[in-house]
Amino acid sequence: MMSERGHVHFIGIGGTGLSAIARILHERGYIVTGSDRAHSVMVQELIDQGIPVTIGHRAENIRGAKLIIRSSAIPDTNIEVETAKQEGIPVWKRLDFLKELTSNFKTIAIAGTHGKTTTTAMCAWVFTRMGYDPTYIIGGTSLDLKTNAHAGKGEYFVIEADEYDGMFLGLNPYAAIITNVEHDHPDCYPTPASFEEVFVRFANQVEASGVLIGCVEDQGVRNVFQQTNSAATKIYYGVSGKINDHPFDYKAKISGINENGAFDFLAYYRDELIAQVKLNVPGEHNVQNALAVVALSHWMGMPIEEVTKALSEFHGTGRRFEEHGRIGDMVLIDDYAHHPSEIRATIAAAKTRFPKQFIWVVWQPHTYSRTMTLWNQFREAFAGADGLIVLDVFAARENQPQSFSMEKLVKEIPHLNKYYFPSIKEAYLFLIGHLKGNEIVLVLSAGDANSLNEMLFESLNHRSDGVS
Repeated sequence: MMSERGHVHFIGIGGTGLSAIARILHERGYIVTGSDRAHSVMVQELIDQGIPVTIGHRAENIRGAKLIIRSSAIPDTNIEVETAKQEGIPVWKRLDFLKELTSNFKTIAIAGTHGKTTTTAMCAWVFTRMGYDPTYIIGGTSLDLKTNAHAGKGEYFVIEADEYDGMFLGLNPYAAIITNVEHDHPDCYPTPASFEEVFVRFANQVEASGVLIGCVEDQGVRNVFQQTNSAATKIYYGVSGKINDHPFDYKAKISGINENGAFDFLAYYRDELIAQVKLNVPGEHNVQNALAVVALSHWMGMPIEEVTKALSEFHGTGRRFEEHGRIGDMVLIDDYAHHPSEIRATIAAAKTRFPKQFIWVVWQPHTYSRTMTLWNQFREAFAGADGLIVLDVFAARENQPQSFSMEKLVKEIPHLNKYYFPSIKEAYLFLIGHLKGNEIVLVLSAGDANSLNEMLFESLNHRSDGVS
């Protein structure tokens, strides 16, 4: 990093990863500017914070910058990248910058195919609530902290460790949590073995005096732990108790469903009861996420009663089972689930919280490579939904293969109450005509389909005759 607090320019600043780094540097006193291809909620938040953002990429956007940080989605042919290279300005990706960003901190990195955003937010909230004032980067906006990043004055840096494009290999954590390891991002990792291998490399980078915490119920985590040569202390956690006679260091015993529609559980350390936890966020997967934070906190010697109190006050992150709005008995929920396992877990959480209501699931697949590679798992992931609506793929960084047909794939889903609509507007028109007023609408999207709930809420909330 520059020795002085100079000018850093971000290309693709509206993404969750770059926006978080931009916020931290801005809070640290750097001159921060950015550009993005389109306006967004995140872009507006950065502007409101005092960070100038230009819509569209132009050579003059980088004027005065001493360092350029670009999104992985930004190609070498981008005009701002080309101009920077011509002028001798360093151009880094997040991977290149993370070691500098986290230097002089005790870094706590949370990784995994699923659950890392919520677990990171839980950890950042607990540390903040207990007065540690951590620096943190979360892959979504914390509903409690009201932001996705903060430059704290404490010794800890809590960071979501993103595996995409090997991003987390820029970290050397003091403590690492791995929630699960299940094949994803086939555009980067064509095989399950290549996906596991990058997690092994990440685990090997944990400091020898630190700790590596993993969910032993997950086969991928067990594979990674077996292959790592890290000298860090290894800790295993889980809910079920034992896997193939493999002991758990920390385990949770679910004791019931509370008035929040979430689980209460007892946390044990080697058969000793250490905590009783009451959650606000639903789903057994959040029991696992909370237990990981309990395990980390207990290992660090933090007062566990204060930890569990903070966990009971945790309300989640944006687009992770986030209630968009209620109209009478109808509830509109946004969720980021875009992998088969996440979809199953999110639907199960909805059924736990709303056991007597009809659940419409709206799924927007994310990237063609993921949809095709994991199709056999996707087609079986919606059994818990009462009604299913499938949209076209949100392409993100990819082009549509010539032979690809989402309509044909939807026909393979073994669900009796399924519908395919290419556009968000078509799905909106269908739901407006079919909602009776007491359903759950659960939108699963890592793209732009959360706009569907915005449209539904506005229309239903302003019906002069109400919803009948």
